[in-house]
Amino acid sequence: MSASAFALPDSFVVAPLSTAEFDPATAATADEVIAAGPESVYHRLIGDQESEAVFLLARHVLNGFLGAAEETATEADGEQEADRLADRLAERTAEVRRQITGMLRPLHEAESRVRDAVLAQRAPLALIGGCWLDTVSQPATQPATVVNRLVRHQFVWRGEGNPRRGLHHLRGRALEEQDVFLPEVTAPDFLRQAEARPLTAWHGAYRLALARLPATFLPEVAGTHYVLAALGVDELLLGTRPMLTEADLRATLADYLALAPPPVRSRVCAAVTRTLAMEREHVRLLADVAAWHAGLSLDAQVARIVARHAPFAGKQHRNVRVGGKPLTERFHAPDFDLAGFLADFRASPQMKPRDGGCRFLQAIKFGGPMFGIFDEGEAATFQKWAEAIAAGDPPGPGLTPNPAGDDAAYALGEAIAAPPPGVRFGTAARGDDRAFLHRLVNIENFPGTLPLARANAEDGLARAEILFEHGGDGVLTDASWFDYSPEALNERVDRIYWDKLVNPYQPLTEIPDRDEVIFHQTTFALGSMIDGAWAHRIGATGRYTRRSDGMLYSIYADEMGRGDLTKNHITLIYRVLASLGIEVPHLRDTAFLDQDELPDHLYGFSLFQLSLALFPDSLYDEILGYNLGIEMFGLGTMRMHEMQKLRHHGFDVAYEEAHLAIDNLSAGHARQSAEIIIAYLHDVAKLSGADAVPLHWRRIWRGYASFAYFIEHDLVAGLARRDPVDLVI
Repeated sequence: MSASAFALPDSFVVAPLSTAEFDPATAATADEVIAAGPESVYHRLIGDQESEAVFLLARHVLNGFLGAAEETATEADGEQEADRLADRLAERTAEVRRQITGMLRPLHEAESRVRDAVLAQRAPLALIGGCWLDTVSQPATQPATVVNRLVRHQFVWRGEGNPRRGLHHLRGRALEEQDVFLPEVTAPDFLRQAEARPLTAWHGAYRLALARLPATFLPEVAGTHYVLAALGVDELLLGTRPMLTEADLRATLADYLALAPPPVRSRVCAAVTRTLAMEREHVRLLADVAAWHAGLSLDAQVARIVARHAPFAGKQHRNVRVGGKPLTERFHAPDFDLAGFLADFRASPQMKPRDGGCRFLQAIKFGGPMFGIFDEGEAATFQKWAEAIAAGDPPGPGLTPNPAGDDAAYALGEAIAAPPPGVRFGTAARGDDRAFLHRLVNIENFPGTLPLARANAEDGLARAEILFEHGGDGVLTDASWFDYSPEALNERVDRIYWDKLVNPYQPLTEIPDRDEVIFHQTTFALGSMIDGAWAHRIGATGRYTRRSDGMLYSIYADEMGRGDLTKNHITLIYRVLASLGIEVPHLRDTAFLDQDELPDHLYGFSLFQLSLALFPDSLYDEILGYNLGIEMFGLGTMRMHEMQKLRHHGFDVAYEEAHLAIDNLSAGHARQSAEIIIAYLHDVAKLSGADAVPLHWRRIWRGYASFAYFIEHDLVAGLARRDPVDLVI
């Protein structure tokens, strides 16, 4: 076997490339987001997983957090024996957990409004828990041993395919059970509603940055994952049970350290050190937030409420005067004096005590002109304030700014704004198919390729629409157009299964010779080596809410063996190739650019799938349709014939057997793929109305057609001969 050939088990521990190429214009975009502040960075990282800018933002954030931490790592850290090093890191983590447990105890005993503020402050971190594993499984990292351990953890955290049983949902429900109600994490006002401090937003940005670059920063993902899961700050705060055991987490860390060379081990140690410091820092922030809220006088609490609502005071208040001036004039003044207003309001007729309560309290009750403006907690605060005024209590201290974490946040902002190392700027070139494949697989290192990937995906989808008219002539597919209904979709799926995949089957009476069987397998191998790639970005944090998200993620998890290497489909295809005597480097390696085992003329299918996969938000519908096509392809005549040929020559049939079993039409991936579409379009109709369904359906079906376009070679070739201008093969 050549030195560059890939062999199982996959001992991958970090991306072989460390630099990244960006379009020159991306730098200005990233700088603009960073200049807008940590809230802007957090929102961009969680709301955008498709643009070049987020990859550069992620590098900025990680460099800002880890630059100093890497300097503290020593050679001795990397040289320690793996199990001993894992135990040492675990002991440090356990000690910090004991410290944090003590620091959190007073927060549990605080009054409800203080405790609610603390929980809301932690929510921007709690509700993105596990985000660092979002794309840890990808074509560049599979079928790595440690990545599959992490996939198993991710599968647990994602509720085994049920979003409502997933970590994010369980934590959100725990918050609501404690009367903390917040928007979705991707909502524009999420951080504002949580009253997130800048330091909280930066800490969240660190987690989200790892989610964008997990192959390049896998040592940091491994160290951060262990610390955050083993410390369990959010479980301690919310009173929930951990979904992963410390023993399992430690074993995964030890496995990674055992595979990693000393420099990579040092990076893991640095990440552990940095993450422990971050969690201590954030718990101190929570204590400071609690102290600030606990120290607010009634007047200061009222001032906070007024400040929150003042910008929304409309013309309906123009006849209401406080201190001799209309409310609208005071609230909308550029130099609005909150303390002065509160003093005037305290002495105003609206707050003057009288039977049945003051005029203001009457106004905010049911039937009053201001009913519904203030929530229950705010109304209760006003009630206490009115009672204090009636009792003759003097004004309390005014509202002062909350400085919690600001010094640390400022320092981080300075570090994050600095240019990260390893970044190059230039216009991306597609190159030949091999070069383009290399860039797509290693997209973390070639983000400038994203526009080319978008164009490739859109071009493939557009060309495939010709099969809306001619797809019925396909041998293994039928992409001809039909109007959607659940019944019509199931009928089409059943008809394709029986008429095109099953009924035509007859055992081969003649088996091709050994070399022909091997060559035929090489024409499929490249596509099999990226098995599941079309769905590897589905279900990212903030997007794992719909039934269709969980169902499609479950299919991807199955393709990856749910973390079991022996069931991982990419492991299986490498087993088959080994039985054929075919040895190639891994797709991620530059050596793959020079491999000569797989034919050059069939790269288009894999290039399209990898391109499509990079746009899981904007091309979600198309991915659902593509998924249906590829999962049905695992059934019937083609698979049975391949198994017959492989067995005849004594080759491994594990890959073919796995697909025939798991893709079955009764309850397997083929049937699930139709059910995913039905569930998704049901949600579309429910949220957007029945009129929106046809548009989404057309996009879904062109996704199916795009798969058929690459499979039906003879049909597409015939159409190309008839109309060579519009079609390429």
